[in-house]
Amino acid sequence: MAEIKENQFDEVNNTSFNTPIPGESLTTSPDMPKSWERPPQITNKEEAMENVYMEITSSENLSNLINIIDEGTPLSDIAQVILYRGYTQGIFNPDLMLLLAEPTIYLLIAIADYAEITDYVLYPDEEDDPDSEIHGDDVEPINVEIDNEEISKDKFDKPKAESLGESLLERVKKELPSKVSEIKENVEIEEEIV
Repeated sequence: MAEIKENQFDEVNNTSFNTPIPGESLTTSPDMPKSWERPPQITNKEEAMENVYMEITSSENLSNLINIIDEGTPLSDIAQVILYRGYTQGIFNPDLMLLLAEPTIYLLIAIADYAEITDYVLYPDEEDDPDSEIHGDDVEPINVEIDNEEISKDKFDKPKAESLGESLLERVKKELPSKVSEIKENVEIEEEIV
């Protein structure tokens, strides 16, 4: 059992006396509401997905995103963070945030595919999920690193117009490959310099 220090809470300046009291958030001035307490900036699913796409594919965010996916962070966790950030900034409401979960994950899958990341993780503990196992399958899995064939993760279909919207799907197909390859070239140049 962990040993409790005598002044453990005093060290981090966290006592029961300097925390918000229950209901304190309800007493803030109505003239200064939080972002999520105001009407959302976007109420249309396609416009909101366009906003998410533009945010994700900005050059600085896309390079960090590719690194995060390559490190093995689950795509569902990344989508959660992206959408929650949009909600807390007042861009969309919680209902629209939930509607954007599937298309955002499809967009992240497309980014991983264009970045040639074949071993991305879709959700936490994906390997341990008994529902994803094929019972009676004794075939040895293909080792992607040994085979030089182009193998993609075919667990899910490519994004469709129903999930992303036709205009955004066209942008993803036209713009995203060039953006990802540009970032990968920049990373390779930086690795050569180092």
